[in-house]
Amino acid sequence: MTAVEKPGSGTRWLDADELAAWMPFCALLLTLPGALDGQLQRDADLTLFGYLVLARLSEAPGRTLRMSDLAQMANGSLSRLSHAVARLERHGWVVRATCPSDGRFTNATLTDAGVGKLAAAAPGHVAAVRQLVLDTIGRDGLAELGRIATQVLEGPSGPFRASPGCPPSAPGSGCPG
Repeated sequence: MTAVEKPGSGTRWLDADELAAWMPFCALLLTLPGALDGQLQRDADLTLFGYLVLARLSEAPGRTLRMSDLAQMANGSLSRLSHAVARLERHGWVVRATCPSDGRFTNATLTDAGVGKLAAAAPGHVAAVRQLVLDTIGRDGLAELGRIATQVLEGPSGPFRASPGCPPSAPGSGCPG
């Protein structure tokens, strides 16, 4: 029992093995995004979040997604996404427009200039990802990393659970989801 644990409190404190895994994971959560963000800002005048928005749009049909669907990357924060997309819009990399079939939604579309920006930023970002993560864990750790990340993200309390108020778009609705 630790000094902060009270008998009968019902709290499931971390045991030594759990703490030994959790602390390095916390350090990773705190340092890796900053390292990746710093590389992108230095080399491409782009934040990590902005890069991820561009990449997500590049993979979408018609390079277009509803802002509410795109916001899932921001853990459901439309405000954070709106600020990021406004910056991307100022550079001409993204445009926003009302969904043609449902005016309640706004779509974000990657422009040709945005495709070019993403293509220019990608080599440096991929090199940083390889150096900081992939080369370190090797092929053996790759599948395990993906499995664990997916398990956490899609778990019952994970950040990619359905966002309330953001129904998926219907096929053929003109508003890609």
